[in-house]
Amino acid sequence: MLPSYYTVKESGEHEITIQKSRFIAHVKRVTSEEDAQEFIQSIKKQHWNASHNCSCYMIGENDLIQKANDDGEPSGTAGVPMLEVLKKRQLKDTVVVVTRYFGGIKLGAGGLIRAYGSAVSEGLNGTGVVERKLMNIYAAIFDYTLLGKVENEIRSSSYILKEIHYLEKVKLEAYVSHGEEASFEEWIANLTSGQALVEHTGQAYLEQDVQAPGK
Repeated sequence: MLPSYYTVKESGEHEITIQKSRFIAHVKRVTSEEDAQEFIQSIKKQHWNASHNCSCYMIGENDLIQKANDDGEPSGTAGVPMLEVLKKRQLKDTVVVVTRYFGGIKLGAGGLIRAYGSAVSEGLNGTGVVERKLMNIYAAIFDYTLLGKVENEIRSSSYILKEIHYLEKVKLEAYVSHGEEASFEEWIANLTSGQALVEHTGQAYLEQDVQAPGK
């Protein structure tokens, strides 16, 4: 699992007009090529009367799955420029479809490359980008008499409170960044005078809104 990576928020849509042609960027986060293809087909069905529905996607930890489709535009003027925007922004698990309704003015190869690239960039800006950071999940188990103190301290610390389970004893779960595991255990020990049991219970990605590289 990657320690961190950039991707888009769940989904979004943004439209721009260039020389009377409408370019509608449809953006979605996906985790498989099947999901990407399903999304592309759904947009084609929705915009069946459009001049073109060009697409691209980049999927996987190491970007092993990359596809670009010009959908009838001159070769290399749509899908590849769209894919290059995803690469420049370092976005993973992302599919984009740009629907074009021709406005009667031909843009030429250079104009098409710029138009499709701009449509994707604006679509990504409109949808939003997140950084997904892999965090460790730690549980601290202690008596209820310590709950108020521990909860207050953790909420004002650099650690992120995940959940509190009210069981026979309190089980408080927190997200801890990689490299801070020993510090967290020591911090809890000092806070509870050694009365808490600390366990590593798993890992999970946390998302934070960011401006992705290349913007």
